[in-house]
Amino acid sequence: QVQLVESGGGSVQAGGTLRLSCVASQYSSTSNFWAWFRQAPGKEREGVAAIYTNAGTTYYIDSVKGRFTISRDNTKNTVYLQMDSLKPEDTAMYFCAAGRLFSTNGWSEASKYAYWGQGTQVTVSS
Repeated sequence: QVQLVESGGGSVQAGGTLRLSCVASQYSSTSNFWAWFRQAPGKEREGVAAIYTNAGTTYYIDSVKGRFTISRDNTKNTVYLQMDSLKPEDTAMYFCAAGRLFSTNGWSEASKYAYWGQGTQVTVSS
């Protein structure tokens, strides 16, 4: 069983920067997608960014393109989410997820991911 642990959340002002990290307890040979999701109070969980490990291809929702960057360090079993130019609407609990997807079209669907972390809170004030 792969366990994921997120860190790096916090409170920043609008325009600020945070870097989230997600460490896996072990290498998962069955997971080919790693992703970051977020969930704000009263809202559904949404996929923010993902990386297809086989090719290194990255995916983002439109609202974070140009501001967020997902990356992976295979030697450390760690996935990062660099968040720049943060906005108040980015405030949410951020979750790391890993899974084996058979189509890139489903990268933002939470149901496609088998492994989840407990989340780290990001709060952006105006």
